[in-house]
Amino acid sequence: MKLGLQIALGIFSLVPLFFAVTGILNGAAAYMPEGGFSAALDNQFRYLSAIYLLVTMLIWWAIPNVETQGPLLAFICAAIFLGGLARYLSYSTIGPGMDRQFAGMIIELSVPLFLIWQRLVARKAAAA
Repeated sequence: MKLGLQIALGIFSLVPLFFAVTGILNGAAAYMPEGGFSAALDNQFRYLSAIYLLVTMLIWWAIPNVETQGPLLAFICAAIFLGGLARYLSYSTIGPGMDRQFAGMIIELSVPLFLIWQRLVARKAAAA
């Protein structure tokens, strides 16, 4: 059960890593290749993309001792879940974005499942 959670978190961590690297390197041009965005928007986009990199590193930090990292995973999952709620707000008020953004929203709103899984792993480790 622990190994499965570690593998799942490792695979999941590739999502924020991908968006971090592409966002930092490409900026807002990844979503508006024809231009039409301000330097301030590009700046903010690259900054927020760097936060994805931090999220990735925090997940990696938690993976080796996942059974004891409940509070850290709760903060990570809360941040990701809030991001999913923000995407939902955009989706419901402005309209759908790109398909990968919708997929991201679904994934982000599903991260509490990792917390349930982590709690099960922690209980099993405590009982052993």
